Amino acid sequence: MRFFISVVLMAWPAFAQAPKTGTPAPDLMKPAETYKFCLDLARSYPEQGNEFAGKWVGLRGGEPAKHCQAVALMGLREYTDAATRLEELAQSSKRDNAVRAGMLAQAGQSWLLAGDTQRAHAAQTAAIKLSPNDPQLLLDRAGTLAEAKNYWEAIDDLNAAIALEPKNAEAFAFRASAYRMVDADDLALDDAERAVALDPNNLSALLERGNLHRMKGRDNEARADWLKILSLAPESETAKAARANIEKLDVNPEK
Repeated sequence: MRFFISVVLMAWPAFAQAPKTGTPAPDLMKPAETYKFCLDLARSYPEQGNEFAGKWVGLRGGEPAKHCQAVALMGLREYTDAATRLEELAQSSKRDNAVRAGMLAQAGQSWLLAGDTQRAHAAQTAAIKLSPNDPQLLLDRAGTLAEAKNYWEAIDDLNAAIALEPKNAEAFAFRASAYRMVDADDLALDDAERAVALDPNNLSALLERGNLHRMKGRDNEARADWLKILSLAPESETAKAARANIEKLDVNPEK
């Protein structure tokens, strides 16, 4: 069974409407509204967001325009370019540490999507140094460590994240997966149970607990967890994994 890496990547909600007749010009008189519009457009329609941000950069939109352009490049899957720009922006930014850490976190996500776990880890470590009490940054780096199969180091980050946010179901589900990968199945099941107790509808937790039940021969419990995922979010990626697990269980119930 696969290791469920709970990396929280950028969401791309469709807030902005796609321009019907070309990309509008940035409104320099309303920088805050322009920044929000640009980010929404970059996440929803990255090609048009990149065009809009490029116009804004040309009009000396400064740091917000450059940040928006990097976000658009992530949406266009230009991950290396996006990550490099975000790192440079974080280095030159005059904003507070939390904002700069957020830029580095996005750079880490982009490096990870580019398949460069070493650069992702470096960016995420730099982010944590700027904002050491942010549990999400620790979760991000744990995901990179797990991707590189450094599971015990990932567990260290997850321990720290849980200490900062002890009711984070996603963190417990993630640590359960990491414990399973180092054959600490009892610890893994304890964490999966905690995750489900904290959030009974957490898809990651249900998938992981089902995996662990199956490993211990508790097929009915495993099936129940996977079926619940299908009922909660039948079109999700987690549902695809649950569906595949159920199919395997039906084909080879003894394995």
